[in-house]
Amino acid sequence: MTDLHWGLPDPDTQPEFYNDVPVKRLIAFVIDTVVILLLTILVVPFTAFTGLFFFPFLMMLVGFAYRVVTLAAGSATLGMRLTSIEFRSGDGQRLSLFQAFVHTLTFSIAFSMVVPQVISVVLMLSLPRGQGLPDMVLGCAAINRPGRLSR
Repeated sequence: MTDLHWGLPDPDTQPEFYNDVPVKRLIAFVIDTVVILLLTILVVPFTAFTGLFFFPFLMMLVGFAYRVVTLAAGSATLGMRLTSIEFRSGDGQRLSLFQAFVHTLTFSIAFSMVVPQVISVVLMLSLPRGQGLPDMVLGCAAINRPGRLSR
């Protein structure tokens, strides 16, 4: 397992990178949901208000695009940036556009079903790196941003 994560901070020797990350991810998720809701409301008039008839689907599409774009641009969504966390790939790099797309796709699939969603939360709370199912698929992890670590 360590070979897949050779570029990520070691949770045993550098626990500060993983401190409070699951809680910060939950807060970031709530913030991102509000942002996605507001963006979707802004999009509805551009659909000649027909978007109201398929609002949940429209919100899912806007959310997917939002997550891919923000993860590809800075390896963190706006909510993650506000809570000072970001994703890093197994080699320690920020997520590429492809990785952001795959992470968002696996996140969307896991989020759409109860069992994978529960498994993902349990994994985040129990694994040393706090990885959920989408993180494990990509071999990435959410960490506290290196410039934001308290000394």
